[in-house]
Amino acid sequence: MRKVIVNNIVSVDGFYSAADGNPLVLNMDAAFDRENLASIEAAGTVLLGRNSFEGFSQYWPFVADAPAAEDPESPEGRALDDVNRAISRRYSAVPKVVVSDQGAVPAENAWHDSTTVIGRSEALDWIAAERLRGEGDIAIFASRTLWNVLAQAGVIDELRIMISPDALGVGVPLWDSPMPLELLEARTFEDSGNVQLRYAPRA
Repeated sequence: MRKVIVNNIVSVDGFYSAADGNPLVLNMDAAFDRENLASIEAAGTVLLGRNSFEGFSQYWPFVADAPAAEDPESPEGRALDDVNRAISRRYSAVPKVVVSDQGAVPAENAWHDSTTVIGRSEALDWIAAERLRGEGDIAIFASRTLWNVLAQAGVIDELRIMISPDALGVGVPLWDSPMPLELLEARTFEDSGNVQLRYAPRA
């Protein structure tokens, strides 16, 4: 049976993003990139909310073939390194499903041909069916509103939460409702201040 796995980064004080919705205040470094690549390579399907899909589809399709940066050690250069180019290629290839009541993906979107849109009321039935067919994880990246709903419905198998060493003080909270969790693993990285935590929701 396929697993539904959430991948997110959060501030040390529990915020998904700054108060204005900007997640780039968090430490999305090389360790973060490597973990995302491992997750998307293990995925048979990527499940996204509409806002995350719109943001990702305006950025990721163009990373794979973007010209190299003048300074590979700069933030711009790292964004175009081999790991990020591999993420870009995998995102373009993997089937993507968007949970949204806002209609189809426009034809001019770079991911149009590899993306299906399902309504919010269809999401739980879709997950129940998809668990039993196909291969690879059903991976969710960002999409906070979507996966909070799915977690409350009891259909999330694992949450991979990377803790950024930043205290924002205010922002958009990671969770909308209480959720008891069981810690599966905690990992640190030699080249990062981030900590990767793996949790399973407790019944």
